[in-house]
Amino acid sequence: MSPTAITWLGHATVLVELDGARLLTDPVLRSRIGPLVRIAPPVAPDAVGRVDCVLLSHLHADHTQVSSLRAVGRATPIVAPRPAGEWLAHQGLTAVTELAAGEETDVGPVRVTATPASHDGRRGPFGPGAQPIGYVISGSRSVYFAGDTDLFDAMSELRGSVDIALLPVSGWGPKLGPGHLDPERAARAAAAIAPELAVPIHWGTFAPGWHLRRPPDPQRPAREFAEHIRLHAPAVQVRILAPGERTEL
Repeated sequence: MSPTAITWLGHATVLVELDGARLLTDPVLRSRIGPLVRIAPPVAPDAVGRVDCVLLSHLHADHTQVSSLRAVGRATPIVAPRPAGEWLAHQGLTAVTELAAGEETDVGPVRVTATPASHDGRRGPFGPGAQPIGYVISGSRSVYFAGDTDLFDAMSELRGSVDIALLPVSGWGPKLGPGHLDPERAARAAAAIAPELAVPIHWGTFAPGWHLRRPPDPQRPAREFAEHIRLHAPAVQVRILAPGERTEL
């Protein structure tokens, strides 16, 4: 059987390998997102490889980057929140399946189920909107990708059904607005879900281009998450990955 593997490429971009399927979440592979610059090492040209499906959690520019989606492949299947398909088609990305929370689809041997998320779904001041979602990828193991979210009551409904949780723990600026998890709240999310393994994502990757506004310690949110896990969910194992690092289970 193929190993279950997680490769964190930075921010919310994760390559999930499960039962031979390769799914890529919220691909942002470029060195910039508007005024934000990548402070983590760049994504290696061969880091992604074959992608069977892209999972988009919402349409914010730091999660849905059109140039990165085109680089992955215009014909690569995409699963996205409803009603993002029309806007994505206008960008030349037409192989889109739309899901709302509670709906599911199959990607080869695995099942992808959309889960709720508590986050603003508008892209921009004038861009489209789509209700943010997370995903559970199910096969011989199960992987929860939270996307961007705050705590929400239904998160506890995932308890007992998730082996690996990919949880956002920070962002790209000095403060986190509503609809996000900080290290302590992400640990509380892990306590509610009770996965075997939690991998912190959405930290230490992008920052404002002005050097004085860059974090002096980009790894701090991930370390704080691990510390809070020891308090809130000591049975959950934490693996902190560097951008580009792969781990197998």
